[in-house]
Amino acid sequence: MNQAKNQPRHFLDIDQIDAGELRGILDSAKARKEARAGQPRGNTDGDLPLTGKVLAMIFIQPSTRTRVSFDIGMRQLGGETIVLNSDDLQLDRGETMADTARVLSRYVDAIMLRTKGHDMLEELVAHATVPVINGLTDASHPCQLMADVMTLEEHRGDVNNQVIAWSGGGNNVATSWIHGAAQFGYELRLACPEPLSPSASAVRWARDNGANITVTESAQDAVSGADCIVSDAWVSMHDDDEAAGNRHNILVPYQVNEELMAQAKSDAVFMHCLPVHRGEEVTAEVIDGPRSLAWDEAENRLHAQKGILTWCLG
Repeated sequence: MNQAKNQPRHFLDIDQIDAGELRGILDSAKARKEARAGQPRGNTDGDLPLTGKVLAMIFIQPSTRTRVSFDIGMRQLGGETIVLNSDDLQLDRGETMADTARVLSRYVDAIMLRTKGHDMLEELVAHATVPVINGLTDASHPCQLMADVMTLEEHRGDVNNQVIAWSGGGNNVATSWIHGAAQFGYELRLACPEPLSPSASAVRWARDNGANITVTESAQDAVSGADCIVSDAWVSMHDDDEAAGNRHNILVPYQVNEELMAQAKSDAVFMHCLPVHRGEEVTAEVIDGPRSLAWDEAENRLHAQKGILTWCLG
C-alpha cells in the first residue's frame, strides 16, 4: 500500500505495506542491532533519528514485550514515550476513540495501540493525524511477525527458502504469518482444528497474492519436513473459563513436543511469541531446548520496533 503524500505512515498490518517497504524495515532493524552489539542497554543509537519525538503507547490489553521494546527502542532512537493504560484514559467514561485520537494527535508524534477489538484500531486511525502502530489486536499482530522473520533469518538464512509450520488455533498471530507468506515468500502450512480455523479472508488474500499456503487439521502433515514450527498460547487473555476449557480440549493434539519436532527437519527450529504455557501448547523440553528461538524472538522485538518506528517517523 503506497502512502498518500502528506498522510501519516501507519504500521497496521503486514498485508497493507509493500513487500519492499517491509524488507527495508527489517534491513534497518538488522543494521541497528549489529551497530549496537556489545553496548550497554542504556546507550542511545549514534544517529538519534527520533530526537524530540514522542510516542504515546495505549494499552487496553496488558503487555510485557510490546511495552518494554517500544519504550526502550524509542529511547535508544533519541525519543520519549508516555504510557497510557485503559484506566488512565476517559474511554471507560464515554469518550470515544475518535476524540482520543484527535487530542493525542495534538500532543504526540505517533501512537501505538494494543487492544482487543480491531475496530478500535480502525477508529483511531480514521481520526489520528499522526502515525498509528498496531501493537496487537484480536485480528493480527504484525509487529511480532516482523521480529519473527528477523529471528528466523538470523538462524536459517533467507526466509524465502523456508517451510514454516503452524500448530494450534488460527489466531491473530497466525493471521500475520499468513500475510507474511505473501509478502516474504515462505511456504506456510497451518495445522488447526476445524472450530479454530485460520482467517479465511487472510488465506484468500495471501493466495491471491502468490502465497503457498496449506491448511490442514493434521499437525503431523503440516510439520513433515518443515524448517520451523510455530505455536502460540491456546487461551487468549480475554477468554472466559468455559471458552478456555473448550479450546484446551480441542487443541491437545496440536501440542508441540519432541515427537512432533522429530517429524520436521533434523535441524528444524521452534518459535513462540510468548508468554508460554509449558505443558499446554508446547512442552518444557522444546521451549527450553536448544532448538527454541523464543528468547531471540523476544530480543528482536526491540530491534524490529526500532525499524518500524523509524519507518513511521523517519
